[in-house]
Amino acid sequence: MIRAICLLMCWCVPAFAQVAIDADRTAVRDGWWTLEVQVALSDVTPYRLFTLDNPRRLVVDIEGAEWPDVSPETLLSGDRAKGVHFGALNQDWSRMIVDLARPLAIEEAAMKRADDGVLLNIVLGRTDAKSFAVDAGAPSQAMVFDPVPVPLVHSEDAGFIVVIDPGHGGIDPGALRGGIKEAELMRLLGLEVAQAINQIEGVTAVMTRDQDLFVPLDARVTFARAVGADLFISLHADALEEDDASGASVYTLSQGGGSDATQRMIERHARGDLLAGVDLVDHGDDVASVLMDLARSETGPKGRAFAEILIAQMRETGVHVNSRPHRHGQLAVLTPADFPSVLLEVGFLSNAQDRARLTDVGGRSRIVAAIRNAIQEFVQ
Repeated sequence: MIRAICLLMCWCVPAFAQVAIDADRTAVRDGWWTLEVQVALSDVTPYRLFTLDNPRRLVVDIEGAEWPDVSPETLLSGDRAKGVHFGALNQDWSRMIVDLARPLAIEEAAMKRADDGVLLNIVLGRTDAKSFAVDAGAPSQAMVFDPVPVPLVHSEDAGFIVVIDPGHGGIDPGALRGGIKEAELMRLLGLEVAQAINQIEGVTAVMTRDQDLFVPLDARVTFARAVGADLFISLHADALEEDDASGASVYTLSQGGGSDATQRMIERHARGDLLAGVDLVDHGDDVASVLMDLARSETGPKGRAFAEILIAQMRETGVHVNSRPHRHGQLAVLTPADFPSVLLEVGFLSNAQDRARLTDVGGRSRIVAAIRNAIQEFVQ
């Protein structure tokens, strides 16, 4: 059972941004055997959810969201929920409380892009009173990782430095399917990958996290920069409402999206932290943007080249690859200008066959071998 879920999505989101809630597309309704909660938002934002007992409630906290002036009863239909309440939790967070008519457990939670905004979809399924009571409870305080430079990997002996970034962690479990947490599975895979990489002569693997810790997206990039990364690989496993999508895919930064990503980086980072080895403190936004785009003109093609090598190696080692294996997006961990970066989706937790492959040591070993071989080829 899932005791608490707290998610921070992998898109660039300004701190304390005001996010509008569309009441017309927000609903609490019965499914066939489930209770479905949908919250329509204007943009991606962090959120957390958990259940409480005596009385039984689902709690949904959303950062930076402002609830409209609407009657809660208009959002409610069916008999598995008997009431809805919402309002400001504090100056930064809002809270929605759903009064449950019976014991229900959180089964799925996902925030997805829609044509005119973002949909937060939550599904609760049947459980018994004893299990509900055990699982209920507010999440503990988030553990935030503040990365610091690691002098060891700056030495010449470190050679080519590969930063392995297991996605999610801590309060952010990532995708949840079949009792599997993406964050824990990616941590395990990351450890296996790092061990294999460190066996390559002249290559050193460094992990953004090797424990179940929450590491902010900015901190992951800052950490990679601090250790002198030559290559950045972020590990994830996707989950969709449909279960027919399967196979691994590799994301690189959209070629047409460099300037937009650059602008978001400039707004969200201290100037001296933007580009390793280049002091941008005394430059204006326009100059900083040009310098970063020039750096990305070199690292961008390298990232795309590594993606193609990795896809070829996955096919060679027998990894199940998606029909569209090379994809592009403006994901936060792909925006650094000073080192090539890729995001590897190793499969879909929403697909039973992919889940079986990813939870099997042999299945993961093929992914590990592909990454190791791709790095070896890329370095040579």
